[in-house]
Amino acid sequence: MYKILLVEDDRKINTMIADYLKKWDYEVSVVEDFKNVLQDITSLKPELILLDVNLPYYDGFYWCREIRKLTNIPILFISSRETEMDKIMGLQVGADDFITKPFSLELLSTKIQAILRRTYAYQDQTLNVTSYQNLLLNLETGKLSDGKTEVLLTPNEYRIMNLLMKHGDKIVSRTTIIEQLWDDERFVDDNTLTVNMNRLRKKLEVLTNVSIETVKNEGYVLRCA
Repeated sequence: MYKILLVEDDRKINTMIADYLKKWDYEVSVVEDFKNVLQDITSLKPELILLDVNLPYYDGFYWCREIRKLTNIPILFISSRETEMDKIMGLQVGADDFITKPFSLELLSTKIQAILRRTYAYQDQTLNVTSYQNLLLNLETGKLSDGKTEVLLTPNEYRIMNLLMKHGDKIVSRTTIIEQLWDDERFVDDNTLTVNMNRLRKKLEVLTNVSIETVKNEGYVLRCA
């Protein structure tokens, strides 16, 4: 049974989502104190966080940044904000996906199942490490190391990195990455992969001679000097 933490201040929406997810055998907890969201995360240890953008005291973007300082737990934004910029911002601060209100509970459930499957499927593997040249990626912790420096990647970021490392110096098409990361491309905005890729590139800057090159009209390739 997966544990889901719901960070949403609308009690009606809380009840609707919680009741529905419990029917699917999820264990759902709801944040009550919006000044201390991190406290609930550290004590409850959820496997997925549903995070609203408009919250009392601090918005969801703030909390997403704070959560990412501690853990790579998958985060799904649920928000009434529907502009392209809000979705891009959500991905840039570390979220794995974004769903806009009003949404169907069936779509929410589909996204949750896809995120959990992608994130925790790796735990069933005997070998939880991918290596390429001087890089070592721990699929269990989401940490990438070049032997000197270590960075923590979000689930989407380490899945992209895992795919690129497995292909070595070969080009990986955008279509291949999207198919590997998202079960149903119909729910993927055009900018979603670009945002995730840019965020990953930013994190790679602290490593030595590691970069992701864009090959025009073909895809991406990992470069390690």
